[in-house]
Amino acid sequence: MKKYLVIGNPIEHSLSPKLHNYWIKENNLDAIYEKKQINEIDIKDIINKVKNNEINGVNVTLPFKKSVISFLDELGDFAKKTYSVNTIYKNNNKTVGENTDVVGFKNAIEHSKYTVKGKKIFILGAGGVTSSIIHALNQMETSTIMLSNRTKEKAESLKKIYPNLELVNWGNIKNFDMIINTTSLGLKKNDKIDINYDEIGNGKFFYDLIYNPKKTNFLLEAQKRGNKIENGKMMFIYQAQTSFKMWTGISPQINEKVIKLLAND
Repeated sequence: MKKYLVIGNPIEHSLSPKLHNYWIKENNLDAIYEKKQINEIDIKDIINKVKNNEINGVNVTLPFKKSVISFLDELGDFAKKTYSVNTIYKNNNKTVGENTDVVGFKNAIEHSKYTVKGKKIFILGAGGVTSSIIHALNQMETSTIMLSNRTKEKAESLKKIYPNLELVNWGNIKNFDMIINTTSLGLKKNDKIDINYDEIGNGKFFYDLIYNPKKTNFLLEAQKRGNKIENGKMMFIYQAQTSFKMWTGISPQINEKVIKLLAND
């Protein structure tokens, strides 16, 4: 039996096992997908298990998308460009890290029927997934990408990779068409992002990469004021589809049944 795993901290919120085990069953594969909360010190052991074929594939979630890189033998194209890894597999006896978040986000935005081309985008956060979002937005030809992060150093390090970024002090909001939360603020019920929603007004698109809970306080506050909202569920599904194909060679179906499967959580 093949074994797949998602690692992160926290990890309780992850619906990866539910989705991947559904696809495993649908495709009659002899495999299991589990989730594991780890600390930084555990990464080396996980990668060694991939090398020894004890684990056949790994998904990586916050906060380890950058810290896993030093333990891998090779990086795929998107992982090299974004310096962010969310999928690990073995190829020719080498452990390879790849990034399926870029494709996941692009497909999710297309699915939402929102056109980002020529739009002003405001990003909150500068964590492991943020470079993937910036990379995808650049490919989709946005006019402006603004970024605000509590730790200025992290924002500045992203600007070195993406010189077109406009950095904004945390708490300040500039005029935008779409705002994206890439922070972990929202995973807990009482998490709140300290921005002035009344000042922003309505008619904007609020996008939260968090998909569980379905509506974070960030999205609830935006919805109250007449803004379009969307969580990260479709990005999660699309990035998972690409990971699944890398491990199994099978591109699993994304249909209403799959979307409804995750709708109850």
